[in-house]
Amino acid sequence: MKKREFLKSLAFTSLASSASFKALSETMQAYAHVPADELAKDEAFWLKVREGYRLKTDYINLENGYYCFVPQETLEGYIKWIREINYQGSWYFRTVQWDNKDRAAARLADTFGGTADEVAITRNATESLDVIISGYPWEKGDEAIFAHQDYGSIKNMFELVSRRYGVVNKIIDVPLLPESHEEIVKVYEDAITPNTKLIMVSHMINITGQILPVKKICEMAHKYGVEVMLDGAHCIAHFDFKINELGCDYYACSLHKWLSVPLGAGLLYVKKEKINKIWPLMAPYQLDQANIKNLNHTGTHPVATDLAVNNALDYYEKIGANRKEERLRYLQLYWSDKVRDVPGIMVNTPADPARSCGIANVGIKGMEPTEMAKILLDGYGIYTVGINYAGVVGCRITPNIYTTPKELDVFVNALKELASGTT
Repeated sequence: MKKREFLKSLAFTSLASSASFKALSETMQAYAHVPADELAKDEAFWLKVREGYRLKTDYINLENGYYCFVPQETLEGYIKWIREINYQGSWYFRTVQWDNKDRAAARLADTFGGTADEVAITRNATESLDVIISGYPWEKGDEAIFAHQDYGSIKNMFELVSRRYGVVNKIIDVPLLPESHEEIVKVYEDAITPNTKLIMVSHMINITGQILPVKKICEMAHKYGVEVMLDGAHCIAHFDFKINELGCDYYACSLHKWLSVPLGAGLLYVKKEKINKIWPLMAPYQLDQANIKNLNHTGTHPVATDLAVNNALDYYEKIGANRKEERLRYLQLYWSDKVRDVPGIMVNTPADPARSCGIANVGIKGMEPTEMAKILLDGYGIYTVGINYAGVVGCRITPNIYTTPKELDVFVNALKELASGTT
């Protein structure tokens, strides 16, 4: 085998030969017959999964939403790629780096939807969204629609294009606890005018965990000739869906969140016929390419992260999309159902399982979220994040698949004590 062929094959050899990955595979085989909704409650199974994580004992981590640190199998694979790239040096960069990145991106497309020339590996969701917003062919008087509940720095990018091109930004409010999909769709539809060009919608609102009816919103917007960009920062590998089936024109995600890729990887999807419509944020190595590469050049970058995408996908596929979604939703409902009717406690996430998954937000009446988060950490050993933003007042709670119900029982007890004033 020639050296180049060897490295190409090496870059896509996962950790299947490691002892820990074999052990995980054996566990999965032993439970293969168990339906995902039943397995979500099987603590013996999830304790075996938990063994694959290196967890701090200082606190119970209920803030996986910012960054889901990687399981040991993925981490060891990532470290191996760092060593390999350092060993190969410039030779790697001048020969196989682009082929390997293309293959990783193609695998993401195959797993999460779209075609290989519609999906790119970026550095995070912010970069992906900014590529679209900054590169859109804006003209003075064009209108963009987004929500107060959307991510702050992305709203700031819309403000920048407003200052630069004279774009009019129309900001709506998403209902915190909607009664129907139609209620949400109508909020966006009522904001559309003949000047509306682009709507940004959070697939999952990051501060509450509410999943929006994005397919219905896309169908509605397209009837008016309006394009839709989805912020899916928290969605890929959190709950199961295919991007290309949502009907959106653009999609963005951070892979360091629920797919647990090491830091430095995001995803950008652009519907093929829209690619050449967007002006590149950074000049591509080759101009006027008729695929996603035209929007995806950032110069020399940490290519080991590109390779680690494969390790993360290996792990995700072993766990299984349905198993993971059911586990995350089970954990969220496990604690939130116990406190929804408790006086003094406000759950800021819909109770309907179809409207949320692993993320939820909860507050204590009369208590500032930052104070609440501090008390939870100092008094109960629970780490989370306080949010007082766009009408949402509470702490965002984001367990991961390694979280146990016993840990959530500690959290539930803490909430009840805070609400009753017995701390």
